[in-house]
Amino acid sequence: MSSVKQSRLANKECSMARAMEVVGDRWSILILREAFYGVKRFDEFEYYVGIAPNILSTRLRKFVDAGVMTRVPLPEHAGRYEYVLTEKGRDFFPAYLALKKWGDDWLAEPAGPQVVFRDRIAGRPIEYPELRTTGGKPLRLEDVEVMAGSGAVQFNRKRFGGGAADRDAADARATVKRGKRK
Repeated sequence: MSSVKQSRLANKECSMARAMEVVGDRWSILILREAFYGVKRFDEFEYYVGIAPNILSTRLRKFVDAGVMTRVPLPEHAGRYEYVLTEKGRDFFPAYLALKKWGDDWLAEPAGPQVVFRDRIAGRPIEYPELRTTGGKPLRLEDVEVMAGSGAVQFNRKRFGGGAADRDAADARATVKRGKRK
């Protein structure tokens, strides 16, 4: 198999590529934004996002097919539905918050962001946790080692090394050896 075909297969199997298939365009993120704000009806999504009905319909169908949202019939309107986030859709909220924080930090107007989130009980702004190394320092890109995961295709095993499973096994062997020397 050619190197290009192998890289395409690796991308097809990549969880980031799969996530981008579901949420990786402007309209999808804006629809999710509105869902996180509590919007559930087609006409409200259309109004708040400023999206054409055909594009909205396609994106909502994609979310339903992907299990991010579910269509719930409205009892008072035959043939009309609400679009409700599923657990899978609600689980995207931290990723949305991370993207929003980046936008607020780097792209907001000088006056600040348009929307902020507060803790419903405490009434204080939500604090975004800083990612840290296992040693407790702020995480930087330079602190991260990219490794093949347990589900890696051969292309990525070759590209990134043996992978987490191989590393874990080597760590376990080293621990056993250290234990025998004592």
